[in-house]
Amino acid sequence: MATSTTAPGPARPDRRDPGAGSPASGSARRPRRPRRSLLPYLLLVPAIVLELAIHVIPMVVGVWMSLLELTQFHIRDWSTAPFVGLENYRATLDFNSAAGRELLHSFWVTLVYTLLSVGLAWLLGMAGAVVLQRPFRGRAILRALFLTPYALPVYTAVITWSFLLQRDTGLVNHVLVDQLGLLDQRPFWLIGDNSFWSLLVVSVWRNWPFAFLCLMAGLQNVPGEMYEAAAIDGAGFWRRLRSVTLPMLRPVNLVLLLVLFLWTFNDFNTPFVLFGGSAPEQADLISIHIYRSSFKTWDFGSGSAMSVALLLFLLVVSAGYLLITNRRRDHA
Repeated sequence: MATSTTAPGPARPDRRDPGAGSPASGSARRPRRPRRSLLPYLLLVPAIVLELAIHVIPMVVGVWMSLLELTQFHIRDWSTAPFVGLENYRATLDFNSAAGRELLHSFWVTLVYTLLSVGLAWLLGMAGAVVLQRPFRGRAILRALFLTPYALPVYTAVITWSFLLQRDTGLVNHVLVDQLGLLDQRPFWLIGDNSFWSLLVVSVWRNWPFAFLCLMAGLQNVPGEMYEAAAIDGAGFWRRLRSVTLPMLRPVNLVLLLVLFLWTFNDFNTPFVLFGGSAPEQADLISIHIYRSSFKTWDFGSGSAMSVALLLFLLVVSAGYLLITNRRRDHA
């Protein structure tokens, strides 16, 4: 007689949670939240302290000085300077007065100088970046030469230009008058109407390598296939520049033009070193005008009011520029 036996199968796992009924099981299995480390905040402390010491606190002090009648009679003890409120701003921005007309003249000179300098620096930087986009023998040497003005310290570069532009001993007059015979007499390059153009040349010479560097870096991200496709379609050099290069460099140009504008409009070192702290009327930039109003006449209240007004103007220009460009980008 045969007996049927059932082979024992694998044991089925028990799906019940052994601790399901335990009230402490939920808390035991709940993942712990990681504690927030204080290290990132501690690393930010030195940067915040330096930012307060270098920018924020001097800015607040400058705004407070603009509200005081801080002249040479009170410079030793600020607490004795009377509080005049917005009187310094009214006197400074009154364009019917002599001080207001001088400030307005300095503003227009600075604006024209900035627009010309930024435009020419961008054109030269764009030309250099496009020419050096394709590899050829000697390209590395040309890149190094083009970046030399940007690598030189500002005082070294501007002092060199000051010697070159001297009337009797300068190399510029020696070449133009003695060597090439293009001029009959040696002109004054650092006074009169020529001072503006001399300042513009020095500014463009110093700024265009920065534009060249930024645009050259931007061109590295333009795919070569786009130029090949444009060439197959019959697009020439100018067509490729207008339809491929400039649209692809739009993000770089947006930042580059704003930075160059702010740098040039605020430029103090170039005119100060080139003209020795007393720029001619034709090259009276607003930075030199504020310096002369503050440290030559010892009227630090009016000088601070001019500085605050300049800061507000640049903030408005920057905000307006960013707003317009962002709207155009969103629309595109």
